[in-house]
Amino acid sequence: MSQLLNSLELLKSLSDATTNLVQKLSKSVVSVNARMSRGTGVVLDKQGYIVTCNHVLQGCNTVRVGQGEKTVEARVVGTDTYNDLALLKVEHGDFEPVEIGDSANLNTGQFVIAIANPFNRKQPTATTGIVTNPDSTLTGFRGTAMENVIATDAKLNPGFSGGPLVDAQGKLIGINTAYVWQRGIAIPINKVKIITDRLLTGRKIKKAYLGLIANTVAIPPEIQDEAGIDQETGVMVFQVEPSAPARKAGLTMGDVIVAFNGKPVVDFYDLPRLLAEDVAGKQTTLTIIRGEKLFELTITPTVRAGENDE
Repeated sequence: MSQLLNSLELLKSLSDATTNLVQKLSKSVVSVNARMSRGTGVVLDKQGYIVTCNHVLQGCNTVRVGQGEKTVEARVVGTDTYNDLALLKVEHGDFEPVEIGDSANLNTGQFVIAIANPFNRKQPTATTGIVTNPDSTLTGFRGTAMENVIATDAKLNPGFSGGPLVDAQGKLIGINTAYVWQRGIAIPINKVKIITDRLLTGRKIKKAYLGLIANTVAIPPEIQDEAGIDQETGVMVFQVEPSAPARKAGLTMGDVIVAFNGKPVVDFYDLPRLLAEDVAGKQTTLTIIRGEKLFELTITPTVRAGENDE
């Protein structure tokens, strides 16, 4: 009987702690009401900046955000379609900012809570789970790939997009963006901070392109030795588009890309991730293996026609 009572007390303690944490976090969560879509947002600071998912906005320049009886208009500061993030700004609202955590050292099995309130109800919606992969790659989603995202087994219903994923201390470790293949997907807060800092410029971040068709290949040990690199895979070029940045840089079929802008390229999905780092129009370097030798090319990535900055 004593053991049962202790177990019940432990269960109640856990339940109370979770409830109190959700109630505290609800003060930093807002509903996001776009023209034909609803989602959730997270208050980042006392200046009124709010982060949400870009797909929630559906191209709107202004949206309504709410928290209980407080409902105000928010201006869209900037968007990043590739990483599915958007930064909003409210001039009045006096919302309480969330406590920012660190997503650099997340572990598989770590307890997490996801919160949402897309319809601005008195009580938010919450679900719990564990981290199943702290550094996942989601391919074939929304026509692209999302790298370095957090995967959890927390079930995310429609409306969780843009809401917070927090750790057991209530610190923000990610922004929920999707529920696919029975996994909740969140953008790590360390990535969110980098992107929102860029969005403060008011520019829409666009993914640059090189103009090539390529795929991951293994680099034989003898070629690694000859080229003087310690890298088992790279990205082989199969086709280069006419007049594209890759063509102008001198890239040809059969070249194996091993680094971009000094950062390793070991998988095909490394390229779109690195091209999303605000490199359009900026001269950078492309390290390749041609034959068995290492070469460095100068390349200036561009934005595809029709995708000029707003």
